[in-house]
Amino acid sequence: MSAVADKIIKRVRGKGRGWAFTPKDFLDLGTRASIDMALTRLVQSGVIRRIGRGIYDYPKLHDRLGALTPDTDTIVQAVATQSGDKVFASAAQSANRLGISTQVSAKPSYVTDGASRVVTVAGRAIAFKRSRAPILDNASEGANAVLQILVRIGKDNIDDDLLHRLAMQLDDRDLKALRKAQPLMPAWMSDAVLKIGIMKYG
Repeated sequence: MSAVADKIIKRVRGKGRGWAFTPKDFLDLGTRASIDMALTRLVQSGVIRRIGRGIYDYPKLHDRLGALTPDTDTIVQAVATQSGDKVFASAAQSANRLGISTQVSAKPSYVTDGASRVVTVAGRAIAFKRSRAPILDNASEGANAVLQILVRIGKDNIDDDLLHRLAMQLDDRDLKALRKAQPLMPAWMSDAVLKIGIMKYG
């Protein structure tokens, strides 16, 4: 096994089983060509799997079922790394995660600052839709979820009850991220964020 492959497998094992990744996760370890070659050899040796175009995983193993498929969020993060796009859960998923809605989407969908598309990885077709709300870098799940929910509800349908429910789900870090991002938002969304902060702290 090459020195690059040794370094790759060390990083992969450090991340643990269930991790999905792309060649971009190893660009600090060697040239792109050497990384691609090392990944191909690791696939051939059965250490890792290729689960999509340019996407691999270090599968979790089940006693009876064998190698398991990574969870969808893990796959989505690998797709985002591959494309360089920002990706976040759709408004419907965000509302469910924040307890604003009990509805669960039959098929997971995500928003992106890249192009709308459907990507098939590990036999799963995952839909990515161009986001109408900003997707914030280095912000919490809660902060991004609020923006997705607001844009889905729409400025004419937002009421104090919704804003109060959102406020109760956020912490100081969430609100700080939202306030910092207000210049990126349309005016009505910025006003909603301001009102959420007032409801949270009075």
